[in-house]
Amino acid sequence: MSDTPLADATQELLATARNTHQNAVKALMDIQQPEGYWCAELEGDSILQSEYVLLKWIIDQEDDPRIPKIVKYLRKQQTADGSFVQYPGGKIDLSATVKAYFVFKLAGDDPQAPHMVKAREQIHAHGGAEMCNSFTNFYLAALGQIDYNAVPSIPPEIIMLPKWFYFHLDKVSAWSRTMITPLSIVTSHRPVRKLSDSQGIGELYLDQTRRNKLKPTTFNQHRTWTTIFYSIDKVLKLIEKTGVTPLRRRALQRVEDWIIDHTDRSDGMGAIFPPMVYILIALRARGYADDHPKILEAHKHLDDLMIHDEVNDEIRIQPCFSPIWDTGIAAYALTELGFDRKDNEAADRCANWLLSKECRKAGDWLANVKDKNVEPSGWFFEYNNGFYPDVDDTVMVAMALWRMGGEDAKAAAKRGVNWILAMQNDDGGWAAFDKTDERPILEHVPFADHNAIQDPSCPDITGRTLECMGHLGYDQTHPAISRAIGFIRSRQEHDGCWFGRWGVNYFYGTWQVVGGLYNIGYNMAEDWIQKAGQWIKDHQQADGSFGESCDTYEDESLRGTGPSTASQSAWAVMSLLAIYGPSDPDVQRGIQWLCDTQLKEDHPTSGDKAGSWHEPWFTGTGFPKVFYLRYHLYRLYFPIMAIGRWMRLYNEKFNVSKSS
Repeated sequence: MSDTPLADATQELLATARNTHQNAVKALMDIQQPEGYWCAELEGDSILQSEYVLLKWIIDQEDDPRIPKIVKYLRKQQTADGSFVQYPGGKIDLSATVKAYFVFKLAGDDPQAPHMVKAREQIHAHGGAEMCNSFTNFYLAALGQIDYNAVPSIPPEIIMLPKWFYFHLDKVSAWSRTMITPLSIVTSHRPVRKLSDSQGIGELYLDQTRRNKLKPTTFNQHRTWTTIFYSIDKVLKLIEKTGVTPLRRRALQRVEDWIIDHTDRSDGMGAIFPPMVYILIALRARGYADDHPKILEAHKHLDDLMIHDEVNDEIRIQPCFSPIWDTGIAAYALTELGFDRKDNEAADRCANWLLSKECRKAGDWLANVKDKNVEPSGWFFEYNNGFYPDVDDTVMVAMALWRMGGEDAKAAAKRGVNWILAMQNDDGGWAAFDKTDERPILEHVPFADHNAIQDPSCPDITGRTLECMGHLGYDQTHPAISRAIGFIRSRQEHDGCWFGRWGVNYFYGTWQVVGGLYNIGYNMAEDWIQKAGQWIKDHQQADGSFGESCDTYEDESLRGTGPSTASQSAWAVMSLLAIYGPSDPDVQRGIQWLCDTQLKEDHPTSGDKAGSWHEPWFTGTGFPKVFYLRYHLYRLYFPIMAIGRWMRLYNEKFNVSKSS
């Protein structure tokens, strides 16, 4: 396509895009909260429902009248073959299937009912319940289905390890920290809720002896370390059996104190589902009464995650809330074409709300930064999570505040970036919650099978950080940016794309990297960036769209392929826009697809509103290969961002009037 402005086809696309953008913005503004923020549903998989019900049985609250409504929703999540999966179209998740089957038995389902037979057959076909992951086994042990010897030992004494020790708590990911601490209490006290044989799930085990032993491991290239850790686990269990644990009482008290401290300034420890559940079991094991204020508080924070569907008489549960994330992205998308505080009251409310959520006190992150005098700043993901601001949310909010304007907003954005600079890892990249080093050995401890005991640097967060720094005037001459570019180049895949740690998958990672490089003024004509652009073009579908499945985390050969989605199409279009500009025909084909697929009226089954897009697929990543997310605003604010950016850049390039 030539650079002659406003050829007939482009003029028509501009008009269509303007109308599409206006309709999408209206749909987004209609759901802004009076305080100025956005927070849409955050959808996970079946384990949220099943683990909540199992928790209630563990703590003797199985008569909760909400449980039948939760179980009713859980039934809808079972697939036709009887299994439960991590995302639509995914393969069986054995642990999720075992937990759901267990819940159904506790609900009184006949084991010979067709849905139970199917689930049981799937479990047997995939190795039996003895192949469940470690975090599932904690539930099974607490309900008497396996011995605690079949659960990885997590000695509470880890809280007393010296700072230099390789396995110090500060050296694991923030989310692992909040799970390991309460589970160390559970594995020490070993609470068990007795069930009748008819309520148990013994029939799910192919080898009954495995109910008393740690799950067999699959050896890989780190066989030596895996063997060492499993040997250590056996020694720990022998020591615990003899009772010769001289530091145990003091260690347990230290862990308990740590947990209580970390429930302050937060809506539950870590403000995410797993530790919210675990602390209820742990504190109960420590003797806390059901009416203790900390227990009642923990119940409230957990129950707040419920979504009550009155129409279908069901309850589903979210893994956490996402207001900072949703608000930061929504505001940043809107600022592509306006949304300035000077003349927009909604923008002013949004900015003020974000400003009120800045973390001005230090959290766990302080332990690992070299500059102990850095001014505390940053933003978290949820409503309140004061110990755990993260880099990704901080850069997103800082960009939005910078664009919305105002001295207070720009000052906060600068503080956020100064904090981010202190959080840069030695490899040049950025991680989510901590300044950290990659420690691959940690991945082989027996309780690390959630695939995320570490929080290493990743290309997507590093790319977004560059994008943010570019807004604030930083360029390639800054040493932090130079090191970040080196990290990004070292992580490029052989075919030109980048892995997506926090979004599905290579479209997400590539978009973040390319957008960051563009915003710091990098030469987008360099071969390695052109290679990324060609990879995206090679995976554009015939209708102009893009899509990528969560399957790509299991099978890299599938990357760049999957059902078309509005969010992933927006990411890919913005990548191409940064590399090739607004006149590129593939950019315009992507914009056209977004315009063509926008909902003209409310979707009849999903509840998606007119002006948004229908997107049933999961495009968010929690833990790769373990847990995925469906952000219910991704399909709205990312297309707004892509269409708005294309219109802005086209108008700037050809000096087109906004009213043309």
